[in-house]
This record gives sequence, C-alpha cells and structure tokens, in this order.
Amino acid sequence: MNEEIVGFPKELTSIKHEIREYKKDTFLFREGDPIKGTYLIRSGKVQIGKITPEGRELTLRICGPTQIVGEITLFSVDPRYMLDAKVIEDMVCLKFKIEDLEETLSHNSELAVEFMKWMGMNHQKTQMKFRDLLLHGKKGALYSTLIRLTNSYGVKEESGILIDLILTNQELANFCGMTREVVNRMLSDLKKQNKVSMVKGKLFIHDIQYLKDGINCENCPIAFCRID
Repeated sequence: MNEEIVGFPKELTSIKHEIREYKKDTFLFREGDPIKGTYLIRSGKVQIGKITPEGRELTLRICGPTQIVGEITLFSVDPRYMLDAKVIEDMVCLKFKIEDLEETLSHNSELAVEFMKWMGMNHQKTQMKFRDLLLHGKKGALYSTLIRLTNSYGVKEESGILIDLILTNQELANFCGMTREVVNRMLSDLKKQNKVSMVKGKLFIHDIQYLKDGINCENCPIAFCRID
C-alpha cells in the first residue's frame, strides 16, 4: 500500500507495511520487549519515556503525525526496545518490519540520507534538553520544558502563548525529571508573578521572555527546541 504522508519521502510509504490502530493508554512497545517494528504516525500522539529503577518516570518526547517511533532500533545489535512508547491519544500508524526497513535503507542511499538527517536532528534535541537539565537545575528543567512546549504546541494570543495540550502536573514533572511536588511549587510561584496561568486545564504562558532569561536562552533554532 502506497500513500503520501507530508513531511516524508514517498519512498518510505512505498515500503511494505501494515496500518495499525491503537487506543489511548495502550503501548506500541515496552522497554525490554523484543524489537518487532518501527512506526510512522499518521494521526494521534505517542509518549516516549523510561521508568528508572527507583520507579521514577522520565518522559523524553511526545511524537505526533509524520513522526517515527522506534527508529533507534534500526541496525541495532540489541534485539530489545530500550524505551516505552505509550499512546496518549488514539492513533493510526504505519508499522514497518525492521528487516524490511533496513533492507530498503541499505539499497536506497537517498532515503538513507534523509533518515540520517532526521535522526541527527532528534539527537540534537535530546542533547540540548539534557544540557538544560544539567546546567540550570530544577529551574532550567521546568523553564526549558515550558519553552519547548510552546514551540511544539503553542498558540499565540494577544496576552501570551497558550500551550494547546492538556498536561497534569505529574506529566509535566515527568518531562523535567522532578517530583510533582517540586513542579507544583514552582508553577505556583510563576502564577503568583503572573508569568503563567491555567486556561481550561491548559498552561498559558504570559511572559515567555522571562522563562528564556531565567535559563540564559541562546535562541536556538525552533527545530531543535521542541518537545516532539
């Protein structure tokens, strides 16, 4: 089955695949599961994360339409998935068998280059996120996460930017690698300063520059400063 998905080469969707549907709160795969495939999202959202040995959850990114999940398993010597992929919004995707995708990339240099570019960008996003976590502590973790959320899901309005994604404080804490209590306290402080507020369960950023100044933001290209 061949169908065009905006944002990816047509050659990708010409590879043999299955159309799969997944409901919210199910998993594409769990850490430690044997590798069975790579997924190209057509609609819906998937959360990529990891549970630490202490039981703390760390969310690395949220993937949406036209993004690939499980790509780091390509040409891997480890036959298991290293992360969890949890469906957070009913989704439809294309599932490729690893061997079919690897064979195509081995014989199609143009597609292989596109894949390497895309994976390189994702690695840069991850490196920059960890840079903020390490250099600026808890404040850097929260502020940089809020900035990334505005770049990925922000809707500009007259008085600021609405993050058009409902996240609980626990889910936000998972992005920051912190406890819910710490995030609650920091958000409360930002609300008292009128820097952020809540609108129908969604975060509204009134002063994005305040957050950027708080972590010495270098104004990196938005393509690298996203949560997806």
